Amino acid sequence: MKKRITIMNSPVDVLTMKETLHLIDDSIRDKKPIQHIVVNAAKLVHMQTDTELYKSVVASDIINADGMAVVWAAKLLGEHLPERVSGVDLMQELVILAAEKKYKIFFFGGKEEVVSEVVRKYSSVFGEEIIAGFRNGYFNKEQEEGIAEQIATSNADILFVAISSPTKEIFLNTYKEKLKVPFIMGVGGSFDVVAGKVKRAPLWMQNWGLEWFYRFLQEPGRMWKRYLITNSLFLYYIFKERIKKFFR
Repeated sequence: MKKRITIMNSPVDVLTMKETLHLIDDSIRDKKPIQHIVVNAAKLVHMQTDTELYKSVVASDIINADGMAVVWAAKLLGEHLPERVSGVDLMQELVILAAEKKYKIFFFGGKEEVVSEVVRKYSSVFGEEIIAGFRNGYFNKEQEEGIAEQIATSNADILFVAISSPTKEIFLNTYKEKLKVPFIMGVGGSFDVVAGKVKRAPLWMQNWGLEWFYRFLQEPGRMWKRYLITNSLFLYYIFKERIKKFFR
């Protein structure tokens, strides 16, 4: 049984990357559907006011800490998370696992040229056998059921959904029974990273929890307000929670 802690009223699993991969591999092998999600500072902040997002996250079977900010927050609150398990790193590990175990992956999300490039890159390295299908992430409400049906008939073992929050969490929570995929996971902007559209922060910045700052440097005009507000609110909520624990 995996252990869960609570941060900002959200459950987070105490898991390493290796342990997470083991749980996922078991679910695929046993055809036992599970939903995975990662939480970072921004998502935890949005969950405080977005009820649908909150319900979608807490209903997930595996909830990993995506950012170092969450790992540090756990320590400040007297809890322990062994490491961050970032969505993009987990996705890369799962593609390798799929090639080894002959699993098939469906890629859903991003612009058409982005998802096509992701499929091309992975096919060239690991072979077309790992591809169950792909579709861009632009659709309206009326198309959702048709997309779920397309994924279900692809016989995929793994589904990656690269759509922004809270749309991806709500889509997965709404259609996970119909999708009939053993493992489903929201991967945010990971397709953009794999396709080479967005550069990932150097490892030292990742380890110091500064990926958000590296992203800000790439798109300051679009990102400054988002990070200023969400990071400030995250600190506020964590210190508020720490003070509550102190006076209990």
